[in-house]
Amino acid sequence: QPQLVESGGGVVHSGGSLRLSCVISGFPMDYLHIAWFYRAPDKEYKGIAAMGAFSDETYTSDSVLGRFFISRDKKKRTMYLQMNSLKPDDSGAYYCAADDRNLGGNLQSSEYQFWGQGTQVTVST
Repeated sequence: QPQLVESGGGVVHSGGSLRLSCVISGFPMDYLHIAWFYRAPDKEYKGIAAMGAFSDETYTSDSVLGRFFISRDKKKRTMYLQMNSLKPDDSGAYYCAADDRNLGGNLQSSEYQFWGQGTQVTVST
């Protein structure tokens, strides 16, 4: 099964940017549908964005549309979340996730089988 390892979290001032990375091993990335999720402390997961395995089509939650962008580099076996114009409400844990099924724009956390360990993002005022 695929293993996902995240990095790139940290502390940033409001209005700043961060890029999260997620390295995928143990499974061909060509066959993985990928997504990013957000979780505030002690709350449920919220879908951010998803990308299909065989295309560059993306789906982005309205809550971050125009600010957050999902991408991948198959040569580096890495998926990314570029976060711009960060707000204090964006603070929390961010998780990469994947599945071997075509999930389209599905951002339901329960649909994804494979998960990273999470990385913390804190946006200060």
